[in-house]
Amino acid sequence: MHKLIKNNVTWVGKMDWELTSFHGADYSVNNGSSQNAYLIKEGKNVLIDTVWGPHADGFVENLQQEIDLEKIDLIVINHGETDHTGALPKLMERIPNVPIYCTANAVKSLTGQYHHPEWNFNVVKTGDSIDIGNGKSLVFVEMRMLHWPDSMATYMTGDNILFSNDAFGQHLAVEELWADLADPCTLWEEAIKYYANILNPFSPLVKRKIDEVLALNLPIDIIATSHGAIWRDNPAQIVEAYYKWSQAYQEDQITIAYDSMWQGTEKIAHRIAAEVAAQSPSTRVKLFNIATTDKNDIMTQVFKSKAIAVGSPTVHQGILSSVSGWLEFLKELKFKGKKAAVFGCYGWSGEGNQVLRDGLTEAGFAVVAPEIKCSWNPLPHELDRARELAAALLE
Repeated sequence: MHKLIKNNVTWVGKMDWELTSFHGADYSVNNGSSQNAYLIKEGKNVLIDTVWGPHADGFVENLQQEIDLEKIDLIVINHGETDHTGALPKLMERIPNVPIYCTANAVKSLTGQYHHPEWNFNVVKTGDSIDIGNGKSLVFVEMRMLHWPDSMATYMTGDNILFSNDAFGQHLAVEELWADLADPCTLWEEAIKYYANILNPFSPLVKRKIDEVLALNLPIDIIATSHGAIWRDNPAQIVEAYYKWSQAYQEDQITIAYDSMWQGTEKIAHRIAAEVAAQSPSTRVKLFNIATTDKNDIMTQVFKSKAIAVGSPTVHQGILSSVSGWLEFLKELKFKGKKAAVFGCYGWSGEGNQVLRDGLTEAGFAVVAPEIKCSWNPLPHELDRARELAAALLE
């Protein structure tokens, strides 16, 4: 079923209420999602993006109810990742000669994934445009590394719609489509989670690209994303949020993340939380067990935080695998301008804290000197070290 976006532009995507994970199982989806594709019917008929492969049959069936497939004049592929292009092979079986407009890198990703070098690729770069009739054009803007090398956005003149692809989206199912009709708390939490877990590594590029797009001085009435809600009520609000998030973002928050074998490290974690709250009542405190809490949800809170404390007992001269895997993900996300502290229990050798310290330093955190390192179960005077550790994080 299509949904009207504006004038002759309709949504022809997939509302994916059942989706629970993304990028394999690397990103948790808590509130469904959507794969947004758009059909433009002007002098030329243009399809912008498709949907994920498992929904290809339904996508093509629904699309042909909206338009005779033979009357599609061109397809714009803003990004080659399979959640946007998985239905493309099924569609191209029906219209094998239709021109596909995309970046040079997207030609590489599309042929690499689907092995159809014979498709009618037309390479575009920033500033290129296509006249689609009725006084309207499509203008292309490369968005390299936001978040793939092949990404771009497409701007439709006249209707002033920016088809932004993965930028400005969220994994959130909103049947009504529009951001102003979504629950605002859920909308913004999913938007910042999406940024923290997917786009944050490219934050310097985000800032430069926003500056570049703003310099084009294009009026934008609608930001039509590839996932989640579409922005029509003050669409600049999500651009402003991205601009803020791209600059070593932090709030007055400290997050404590740990795993524990026999509750000793857990006791330290809870004591640190209590000390932070006691010393700075205005500071928001978050505490998570890494082994039992979704990693993406923890990383969203790390993104919001000015400092973190990470704990693990020493295991086999290292740390628990749950924490070491989490640390590797932390390194990928390239957070900037944040402090960290380490803590943990040990029985025999006690290397865990140093492993944590090295990992956090490698992840770009400024690791404070105070730490808590307890042999076996922590004694009251050892837990008292949380005061110094909390003070260093708050300083």
